[in-house]
Amino acid sequence: MDRERLLLVVIDIQEKLLPAIYNKEEVVLSAQKLMRIADICSIPVVLTEQYPKGLGRTVPEIKEVFDALETEKYLVEKMTFSCVGEPKFTDILSLKRKQGRSCVVVCGIEAHICVYQTVRDLLDYGYEVYVISDAVGSRKEKDCAYILSYMLSKGANVVPAETIVFDLLKRAGTEEFKRMLPYLK
Repeated sequence: MDRERLLLVVIDIQEKLLPAIYNKEEVVLSAQKLMRIADICSIPVVLTEQYPKGLGRTVPEIKEVFDALETEKYLVEKMTFSCVGEPKFTDILSLKRKQGRSCVVVCGIEAHICVYQTVRDLLDYGYEVYVISDAVGSRKEKDCAYILSYMLSKGANVVPAETIVFDLLKRAGTEEFKRMLPYLK
């Protein structure tokens, strides 16, 4: 995994959406891990909010980590289900691609709606996509399980958060590993 090629996208982990998600605690913890490793590895992070006027803002547990990031970060409000349908998002995507970032790590909710449509569109645009299995969720567990399998069949890579974390760290004992270790316990 080449950190110079990565972009992290955290989709719609919002106040009025999260309470209904069956695996909400796991989604939040895994998304936090991903944002922290992105920060340690200087990987840009895009945080999206679907219609925040109606669905609320990003939950505090995610927003606090996002606000503390020292890496490049972007907040994108959207009305489209696919992030790729939002012009501000596609502008960021285009800019990052020009900088060699052609691999997108995706997490968030809901797996079978906004996450799926974003992943589908990213694949259509030729991006390598990693969907983080323990950092996506839906209201129904079966919807999440089915769509993860479907995205895998369409060419997305589906892996747990720690796979990404340890692939980026490469080895134990480094300063980066020591910075990340408290979030892995």
